[in-house]
Amino acid sequence: MDKIDFEILKQLEQNAKMTTKEVAAHVHLSAPAVAERIKKLEEQQIITGYKTLIDLRKLDRSIVALVLFKSNDCRKLAEFCYNHPDVLECYRVAGEISYIAKVATQSVETLENFIDQSMLYGTPSTNIVLSGQKNTIL
Repeated sequence: MDKIDFEILKQLEQNAKMTTKEVAAHVHLSAPAVAERIKKLEEQQIITGYKTLIDLRKLDRSIVALVLFKSNDCRKLAEFCYNHPDVLECYRVAGEISYIAKVATQSVETLENFIDQSMLYGTPSTNIVLSGQKNTIL
């Protein structure tokens, strides 16, 4: 990995649909040279995929919350979160809490239903997200 590879990653992180030609213009290399570098980054599994960012508000899922759990059954909580349609992400963590779930739902009522259902697997503590920003690696 050199400075150019990091710049290629930065460009693709900002816009994964950017063409090789567009990336090449940013890093001052030819398009074939950039295509070869991207291929190597994929082969080395530094680039593991590409994703689409979705505006949750337009899908009527404007309530976003981070739910922290003190779990009494880690496997069942993980399975519950994995199968629940409102859970975007779920992390097992070390410390006083054992899981953090990021939930996007339609209303306070549907969030309350999620919390009620999850109480079978542990004690939740819910934090509603008021605002945020996208964090990038590079």
